[in-house]
Order: sequence, then structure tokens, then C-alpha cells
Amino acid sequence: MAAPMHISDILVALTQEGQESEPSNAIGYGLSLASAAKAHLTIQSASLRMFVEFAWISEFADGGVARENHRLDILAEAVADKARGDAVQYGVACTTETPHLGYPEIIATLAARSRLHDLTILDAEIHTVDLDRELIEAVLFYSGRPLIVVPPGRATFAGRRILIGWDGSAQAARAVNDALPFLRLSEAVELVSVVGEKDLSRSVAGAEFAPHLARHGVPVTVTVLPVARDHDVAATLRDHAALTGADMMVIGAFRHSRIREWLVGGVTQSLLKQCPAPLFITH
Repeated sequence: MAAPMHISDILVALTQEGQESEPSNAIGYGLSLASAAKAHLTIQSASLRMFVEFAWISEFADGGVARENHRLDILAEAVADKARGDAVQYGVACTTETPHLGYPEIIATLAARSRLHDLTILDAEIHTVDLDRELIEAVLFYSGRPLIVVPPGRATFAGRRILIGWDGSAQAARAVNDALPFLRLSEAVELVSVVGEKDLSRSVAGAEFAPHLARHGVPVTVTVLPVARDHDVAATLRDHAALTGADMMVIGAFRHSRIREWLVGGVTQSLLKQCPAPLFITH
């Protein structure tokens, strides 16, 4: 596959939160994509800084927190060191950062750093926790840039077959536009609408949108699927992506208020938790 055009810098971000460091699919994916695109790669390997908040906590507890912070710092720096070595093997220009930050600062720093790159890549987290969710939402809603979430087992970039989850919304149109560098160079793009769960009568149909993609040189086909039995839209898209061997899924994310929190919508949330292919998302 030829190098995607107009992708010059990529950010891969991961956070050490307490467990031993696990292999990052996002780093491998980012390295192979940066190599294909001849792009600069930044690896942000952050460690979560813990604090003793109350003066009456014993010095022993304070010392334990300091030791844990030191251990997380070492893990984060080891990941960055390995990434630098791997980048040399890929022939990729790579910058590494190892910030040691508290919970709010990790979120704010990632949102800010994402604005300085064409796209950000994160690992999908099987066991989703608040920090993982907030890292994803920080990029989606506060960076103005697209995000790729990489599931387990997908440590190498591929873009031959791309599936677009199309519901005719403004968010879907924005996501497809942001994904054009990949869509133009793919061998097959399938625009998939899932019907039967929500009213799409006022949205733009896939058949109407497909000529726009064709004018951009995208090899697009249109598929309309009914919601599978005992499935929802996300599960239907997920099954179809697995069946067709999609290398990437493209969707638009919207947000809604729940108990005064901004949360990503249900289809996006479901696909983030379980997806057979890397998920390209924008808001």
C-alpha cells in the first residue's frame, strides 16, 4: 500500500498506571504507519503520579507511594527506550516523552499534545477504567484531531479494506472526510448503513454519499444491513467487519450528557470496548 498523503506527524500515547508493562499494539501500529507514511512519530509514555493527600498518613505510607511512583517512572522510561530502538529498525524519525503527571494533568496534556499532530493512536483497553475512557474522550472532544484505537492483535498498520459505519449524520461525514488519506489508497471501501434500530429517514443515505467519495477516487460500495437478530447496531457492524476482514473501521462519535458528564454515544462506546479492527474515530 502506498503511503497515505498529508499525514506528517503521529502521536502514540500510553500510560503506566500500576500493572507491569504490557506490549503495546498502538506503538507497533504507529511505527508501521509512520514508516508507510514517512511521518514523524512521537511516543508519549506517561506514568501516573500518585500523591499522599493527608498529613496524618504515616511516613511509611508516604514512602510506599514514593517507591511506587519511582517504579512507574522506570516502566514508562523503559517503554520509551524500546520504542526509540524499534523506530531505528523501522527507519522512522521518533521523539519520545516520559511525563510523570497526576490524573488531571495526564488528561489535559494528552488533549493539548494531540492538537499538534495529524492523528493520535491509543491502545484499546479490554478492562475499561475511568482513566482509559477519559483519555479517549480527551482526544475525541478536545483535540480537534482524529483518533485511531487499536485492539489486541493488530500491531501492524493495514488499510486494504476499510468499513465505514454510516448513519448519515454530520459526525459520520466529518469522520469520513478526516479518513480520506486512508480511503483514497485502499483497495475496497464499504459504506455500511445498519437499519431497523433508529429512524434514518432524515439522514443522508449511503447511496447519496457514495458519489462524493467516488469523486475523490475512493473505490466505494454501499451496503444496507438490517440489525441482526439479538444484536444492536454496534454488534451488527462488528460482525460484518469480522466477516469481511476489514483492516479498519471508520465512525463518527457524538456525545450526550449523562449525570452532568459528557460521554460518547452508545455505538461508539460499544465498539471501543470490542472491535475486530482498528477504529478510526473523529467528532
